[in-house]
Amino acid sequence: MSNLVEREQDHIYWMRQAMKQAEEAESIGEVPIGAVIVREGELIASAHNLRETTHNACAHAELLAIQKACEALDAWRLEGCTLYVTLEPCPMCAGAIVQSRIPLVVFGATDPKAGCAGTLMNLLDETRFNHRSEVIGGCLEDECGAQLTAFFRNLRALKKQRKLESDSHLA
Repeated sequence: MSNLVEREQDHIYWMRQAMKQAEEAESIGEVPIGAVIVREGELIASAHNLRETTHNACAHAELLAIQKACEALDAWRLEGCTLYVTLEPCPMCAGAIVQSRIPLVVFGATDPKAGCAGTLMNLLDETRFNHRSEVIGGCLEDECGAQLTAFFRNLRALKKQRKLESDSHLA
Protein backbone atom coordinates (compact mmCIF):
# COMPACT_ATOMS: atom_id res chain seq x y z
CA MET A 1 0.00 0.00 0.00
CA SER A 2 1.37 3.41 -0.91
CA ASN A 3 2.18 5.96 1.78
CA LEU A 4 -0.46 8.31 0.34
CA VAL A 5 -3.21 5.67 0.64
CA GLU A 6 -2.10 4.78 4.17
CA ARG A 7 -2.19 8.45 5.13
CA GLU A 8 -5.69 8.84 3.65
CA GLN A 9 -6.87 5.80 5.62
CA ASP A 10 -5.39 7.33 8.78
CA HIS A 11 -7.25 10.58 8.11
CA ILE A 12 -10.52 8.68 7.66
CA TYR A 13 -9.94 6.67 10.85
CA TRP A 14 -9.25 9.75 12.97
CA MET A 15 -12.11 11.74 11.42
CA ARG A 16 -14.44 8.91 12.44
CA GLN A 17 -13.13 9.34 16.00
CA ALA A 18 -13.94 13.05 15.78
CA MET A 19 -17.42 12.11 14.52
CA LYS A 20 -17.89 9.94 17.62
CA GLN A 21 -17.14 13.02 19.70
CA ALA A 22 -19.74 14.92 17.66
CA GLU A 23 -22.27 12.17 18.45
CA GLU A 24 -21.51 12.64 22.16
CA ALA A 25 -22.16 16.36 21.79
CA GLU A 26 -25.48 15.72 20.10
CA SER A 27 -26.52 13.26 22.79
CA ILE A 28 -26.41 16.09 25.36
CA GLY A 29 -28.09 18.68 23.13
CA GLU A 30 -24.95 20.33 21.83
CA VAL A 31 -24.25 21.15 18.18
CA PRO A 32 -22.55 17.96 16.94
CA ILE A 33 -18.98 19.05 16.37
CA GLY A 34 -16.12 16.88 17.52
CA ALA A 35 -12.34 17.12 17.48
CA VAL A 36 -9.37 14.88 18.18
CA ILE A 37 -5.66 15.64 18.32
CA VAL A 38 -3.21 12.95 17.29
CA ARG A 39 0.57 12.73 17.40
CA GLU A 40 2.58 9.90 15.86
CA GLY A 41 -0.53 7.76 15.50
CA GLU A 42 -1.55 8.18 19.14
CA LEU A 43 -4.66 9.95 20.41
CA ILE A 44 -3.55 12.87 22.57
CA ALA A 45 -6.91 14.59 23.20
CA SER A 46 -10.55 14.50 22.20
CA ALA A 47 -13.42 16.89 22.80
CA HIS A 48 -16.79 18.05 21.57
CA ASN A 49 -18.75 21.26 21.72
CA LEU A 50 -19.90 22.28 25.19
CA ARG A 51 -21.15 25.83 24.59
CA GLU A 52 -24.73 25.14 25.70
CA THR A 53 -23.69 22.98 28.65
CA THR A 54 -21.11 25.43 29.99
CA HIS A 55 -22.78 28.66 28.81
CA ASN A 56 -19.39 29.56 27.38
CA ALA A 57 -18.94 30.91 23.86
CA CYS A 58 -15.36 29.63 23.88
CA ALA A 59 -16.27 25.97 24.53
CA HIS A 60 -15.72 24.89 20.92
CA ALA A 61 -14.52 21.35 20.26
CA GLU A 62 -11.19 22.52 18.85
CA LEU A 63 -10.38 24.80 21.79
CA LEU A 64 -11.25 22.14 24.35
CA ALA A 65 -9.15 19.56 22.50
CA ILE A 66 -6.22 22.00 22.29
CA GLN A 67 -6.44 22.66 26.04
CA LYS A 68 -6.47 18.93 26.79
CA ALA A 69 -3.56 18.27 24.41
CA CYS A 70 -1.48 21.03 26.02
CA GLU A 71 -2.13 19.49 29.43
CA ALA A 72 -1.34 15.96 28.21
CA LEU A 73 1.92 17.03 26.57
CA ASP A 74 2.79 19.63 29.21
CA ALA A 75 3.48 22.12 26.43
CA TRP A 76 1.70 24.92 24.63
CA ARG A 77 3.38 24.11 21.32
CA LEU A 78 1.57 21.19 19.73
CA GLU A 79 4.26 20.57 17.14
CA GLY A 80 4.00 17.23 15.42
CA CYS A 81 0.25 17.02 16.13
CA THR A 82 -2.69 16.79 13.77
CA LEU A 83 -6.10 18.21 14.61
CA TYR A 84 -9.13 16.45 13.15
CA VAL A 85 -12.42 18.33 13.41
CA THR A 86 -15.80 17.62 11.87
CA LEU A 87 -16.48 21.24 10.85
CA GLU A 88 -14.12 23.81 9.38
CA PRO A 89 -12.63 25.94 12.16
CA CYS A 90 -14.07 29.39 12.89
CA PRO A 91 -11.83 32.48 13.33
CA MET A 92 -11.47 31.91 17.09
CA CYS A 93 -10.43 28.29 16.67
CA ALA A 94 -8.18 29.07 13.71
CA GLY A 95 -6.39 31.62 15.90
CA ALA A 96 -5.88 29.04 18.64
CA ILE A 97 -4.58 26.54 16.08
CA VAL A 98 -2.02 29.07 14.83
CA GLN A 99 -1.02 30.01 18.38
CA SER A 100 -0.58 26.38 19.43
CA ARG A 101 1.57 25.64 16.36
CA ILE A 102 -0.47 22.67 15.11
CA PRO A 103 1.13 21.82 11.76
CA LEU A 104 -1.78 19.93 10.16
CA VAL A 105 -5.55 20.41 10.35
CA VAL A 106 -7.97 17.97 8.74
CA PHE A 107 -11.63 18.99 8.70
CA GLY A 108 -14.83 17.43 7.45
CA ALA A 109 -17.60 19.82 6.37
CA THR A 110 -16.98 23.35 5.17
CA ASP A 111 -18.59 26.20 7.08
CA PRO A 112 -20.01 28.84 4.72
CA LYS A 113 -20.90 31.14 7.64
CA ALA A 114 -17.67 31.13 9.66
CA GLY A 115 -15.08 28.88 7.98
CA CYS A 116 -11.58 30.27 8.31
CA ALA A 117 -9.59 27.36 6.90
CA GLY A 118 -10.35 28.23 3.29
CA THR A 119 -14.05 29.02 2.88
CA LEU A 120 -14.38 32.66 3.97
CA MET A 121 -10.64 33.11 4.41
CA ASN A 122 -7.70 30.96 5.40
CA LEU A 123 -6.24 32.17 8.67
CA LEU A 124 -4.28 28.92 8.93
CA ASP A 125 -2.21 29.81 5.88
CA GLU A 126 -1.91 33.54 6.45
CA THR A 127 1.63 34.48 5.45
CA ARG A 128 1.74 37.45 7.86
CA PHE A 129 1.59 35.09 10.85
CA ASN A 130 4.74 33.44 12.15
CA HIS A 131 3.16 29.99 11.95
CA ARG A 132 1.03 28.34 9.30
CA SER A 133 -0.83 25.04 9.26
CA GLU A 134 -1.34 22.74 6.33
CA VAL A 135 -5.08 22.20 5.76
CA ILE A 136 -6.86 19.20 4.32
CA GLY A 137 -10.57 19.88 3.94
CA GLY A 138 -13.43 17.62 3.00
CA CYS A 139 -12.42 14.45 4.84
CA LEU A 140 -15.72 12.52 5.14
CA GLU A 141 -17.36 15.81 4.20
CA ASP A 142 -20.75 14.32 3.29
CA GLU A 143 -21.00 12.35 6.54
CA CYS A 144 -19.89 15.27 8.70
CA GLY A 145 -22.25 17.63 6.88
CA ALA A 146 -25.16 15.19 7.15
CA GLN A 147 -24.61 14.94 10.92
CA LEU A 148 -24.95 18.72 11.26
CA THR A 149 -27.83 19.02 8.79
CA ALA A 150 -29.87 16.35 10.58
CA PHE A 151 -29.25 18.01 13.96
CA PHE A 152 -30.45 21.42 12.79
CA ARG A 153 -33.41 19.92 10.90
CA ASN A 154 -34.50 18.13 14.08
CA LEU A 155 -33.97 21.28 16.16
CA ARG A 156 -36.14 23.35 13.81
CA ALA A 157 -38.88 20.67 13.86
CA LEU A 158 -38.79 20.59 17.66
CA LYS A 159 -39.07 24.38 17.88
CA LYS A 160 -41.96 24.34 15.43
CA GLN A 161 -43.74 21.61 17.44
CA ARG A 162 -43.26 23.55 20.68
CA LYS A 163 -44.67 26.70 19.10
CA LEU A 164 -47.71 24.82 17.81
CA GLU A 165 -48.28 23.31 21.25
CA SER A 166 -47.90 26.70 22.90
CA ASP A 167 -50.30 28.32 20.40
CA SER A 168 -52.89 25.55 20.93
CA HIS A 169 -52.80 26.09 24.71
CA LEU A 170 -53.47 29.80 24.22
CA ALA A 171 -56.49 29.19 21.98
